[in-house]
Amino acid sequence: MMYLCYEQAVSEALARFGGDGRPCYWGRLAWPQVARMREQGTDMCLLPTGALEQHGPHLPLDTDVAIATGVCLYASARTGVPVLPGLAYTNSMGHTDQWPGTISITPELLIAHVRHIAAWLVKAGWRRLLLINSHYGNDAPLRCAIDHVRTEHRGDIHIGLRNTWALSDTARRFYLMDGADIHANRAETSLMLALDPEAVGDYQQADDPDRTDGCVFTWTVADTSRNGVTGRPSEASREEGVMMLGRLGEDLSALIEQARRERAPILNQ
Repeated sequence: MMYLCYEQAVSEALARFGGDGRPCYWGRLAWPQVARMREQGTDMCLLPTGALEQHGPHLPLDTDVAIATGVCLYASARTGVPVLPGLAYTNSMGHTDQWPGTISITPELLIAHVRHIAAWLVKAGWRRLLLINSHYGNDAPLRCAIDHVRTEHRGDIHIGLRNTWALSDTARRFYLMDGADIHANRAETSLMLALDPEAVGDYQQADDPDRTDGCVFTWTVADTSRNGVTGRPSEASREEGVMMLGRLGEDLSALIEQARRERAPILNQ
């Protein structure tokens, strides 16, 4: 399974922050185990979302879903909340076919996909779903999906979205060190050096500056980058990646503990 190659990084990051535990990966459970979790009071799932798209000449195509999954696995080890298999086929239309490897679906299909996942979780008695996203192009479709789900299943499931780069002020600073347009940059390269170093190529020669500052229109990546990169991956390091995996995982763990107790605000008045 894909997640197994992330175990070392997750364990190492946990140790840096004084934690232990093992993640709970939904895809490796049998149905009695899923039923037992519900019976014992766990009613929340994490759904990592990423992409299958070009990430410059040095990072693997599954970078975004790998990062989202890694952060979720860390938080799962901390909290016991299960991690659903990540969504890789998502909305990457803005990356065009300039560089081979990108496979995109439309925003409408991504919305439908999340709606169906939520509907099946509701049938099985799961009441809280948190989407953890690491691909900017998914943000708008996922928010539309949430609007559908909270309308179609009002009172049956609570659903929320967090982007990894916005989990905290620390996360924002980390992701935006080398430009406002995040793609295959220092942050993502450092995280992948931690999670899957064998999949990382020559990042020392991959820098390409952010050209989006001051633009009025929304341009495709092929119109803003020469090699599919935006930022300075040459500044990345595995040490930084392990530390930030832990930091992001700690931020998500705190968010999960809040979400476990959260009720509709009007009920608290």
